[in-house]
Amino acid sequence: MRGREAFFMALEALRVNRLRSVLTMLGVIIGVLSVVILVAIGTGAKDAIEHEISGLGSNIILVVPGRLTSGAAPTQSRLDMADVAYVRRVVGNPAKVTVSLQSGETVRVGRQEQFATIVGTDENLQNIFDRPLERGRHLSGTDVDTRRRVAVLGSEVADKLFGDLDPIGRQLTISGARFRVVGVYATVGATFGVARDQEVHMPVTTAQRLLGLSRINGMAVGASGPDEIEPLQERVLAALKDRHPGDQFSAVTQTQLLGTIGSILGMLTGVLAAIAGISLLVGGVGVSNIMLVSVRERTKEIGLRKALGARQRDVLTQFLIEAVLLTTIGGSVGILLGVGGALAIEALTPVPASITWWSIALAFGVSAAVGVFFGVAPARRAGRLDPVIALRAE
Repeated sequence: MRGREAFFMALEALRVNRLRSVLTMLGVIIGVLSVVILVAIGTGAKDAIEHEISGLGSNIILVVPGRLTSGAAPTQSRLDMADVAYVRRVVGNPAKVTVSLQSGETVRVGRQEQFATIVGTDENLQNIFDRPLERGRHLSGTDVDTRRRVAVLGSEVADKLFGDLDPIGRQLTISGARFRVVGVYATVGATFGVARDQEVHMPVTTAQRLLGLSRINGMAVGASGPDEIEPLQERVLAALKDRHPGDQFSAVTQTQLLGTIGSILGMLTGVLAAIAGISLLVGGVGVSNIMLVSVRERTKEIGLRKALGARQRDVLTQFLIEAVLLTTIGGSVGILLGVGGALAIEALTPVPASITWWSIALAFGVSAAVGVFFGVAPARRAGRLDPVIALRAE
């Protein structure tokens, strides 16, 4: 029997038992749909985080006290402004080192208030991080040296406190102290779950006096190019360890952050795909069961065909094609629903979803393989039936 004839006979067999075929395909559809959607969500999360890290700027080294490892306990910072000056001498370019001191405080303008992240920093922030302004100016060196009570607002804070009014030159209150707004940042979104548009930047010296602290949380160092990152990272770490013997410090680059987070999210995506693949396995078992039932129901038909000269491989091919058709049609429908579901999730929810060609190819390939794997046993059983015994079956 030719392959074309076997294909159309298999298709006709599925058409005759439409309801059973649809119910059988449902398991495969759900499995493929789950694989496509879950992989899209995992890939979307990875792409979103990589975009956030890249959006910070380029060639950045983040310097913090303690060890940045999974499960490591928070470390009390011993860094202060003298350490910042020391690192600037080690780097050789003071403009490429900026500082950070953070705290959560309530910011008020009249009756309006907003809880915001207060960030004490300096004029070098704009040289290292990508923080474009919507209006006004950045902090200046004079602001830091004279401890001026000036602030640059994140876009969300500015909208909440001032609405349609221009914030530049207006006053706001933080912890009982009045500050003058000198700038508003453009909207940049979140990084690592931190809403950067809810930040209020002020001179680090002013923040230390406001919060009653002499320490800082960390530093950021900008390398002149990708080739300079690793040597600069080693020099900064060595300098801080020489200055604070016995203390531990971490100097993390964007590449290291991307590598660590990428591997974690890659594993998570793989786990999600494996979990979804279980439903494909269940769907394959359903296909096998239905094909066995089909063989039993069509025993006389098989016996008649073999009595008329059909070979064992002809019968095997027909039933195998039926099983593969069930899973490939179900897989195709599942892919369409999965792509539509992923697009709907991305459009209607804050959950990122990114559809990748390999997840679609994988889902389709696995669905076809499931048809072959779970269709072999029923097809072999059909092909091995003795025609005399098959014709006598009730």
